[in-house]
Amino acid sequence: METTLNVALIQSHLAWENPIQNRAIFEQKINTINKDIDLIVLPEMFTTGFTMNVIDVAESMKGETISWLQRLAKEKTCAITGSIIVKDGENYFNRFLFVDSDGSIQKYDKHQLFTLAKEEEVFTAGNEEVIIAYKGWKIKPQICYDLRFPVWARNAAGYDLLIYVASWPKPRVNAWDTLLKARAIENMSYCIGVNRVGLDGKGYEYNGHSAVYDVLGNSILEENPVEKEAILYVTLEKSHIEKTRKKLPFLTDADPFRITPK
Repeated sequence: METTLNVALIQSHLAWENPIQNRAIFEQKINTINKDIDLIVLPEMFTTGFTMNVIDVAESMKGETISWLQRLAKEKTCAITGSIIVKDGENYFNRFLFVDSDGSIQKYDKHQLFTLAKEEEVFTAGNEEVIIAYKGWKIKPQICYDLRFPVWARNAAGYDLLIYVASWPKPRVNAWDTLLKARAIENMSYCIGVNRVGLDGKGYEYNGHSAVYDVLGNSILEENPVEKEAILYVTLEKSHIEKTRKKLPFLTDADPFRITPK
């Protein structure tokens, strides 16, 4: 069990609907990391940008991006995570992938599909609550619009870390900032949010604000907010969670209900 977790957040521009170029962009950035890192977090749909053009860019679970993630995770001896568009059977998913250095893959399919972009007309919603076990940490993966729905993040499983990967546009970034902090406080867990920057192929602008909050909702990045391309580093402490939950046992007072996915 690791008592600390060293994380790198990569906040980047994305080439529109160009997996080859995006893999090259991220590989170059990942290769500049010279610190001891346990986990690298990439944004939502990091190979394509937030597109509904799934026919041209979707990959299978045996596609090039999966192989690329497995190779890099092995080379860097750490886990790498982010979401891509996956075709699985006859369905398309906005799928969060967690790839460990041994090549193993854990996945979470986005539950709350973004109706303003008609995401629900193209993608199938995931209905499975996923907790990823990694180096003694319990990690709950979430994707972008999931952030607006606190019940879906409810900490009934006693997880240690929430991770949101996103394509969250600049006009609504205040909600992103506020809700990330709220999710950390109400669930008494660390909360990481990784967003992209730049313009996408539809003309929408993204200004980052990737963030990390502790159990009490304090930002623990040296610089916040960051609105340009950057690699941000943070060390999470298991003792912070344990000591705070013992001193302030708020989670034990929560109503004992479980959600039933729609």
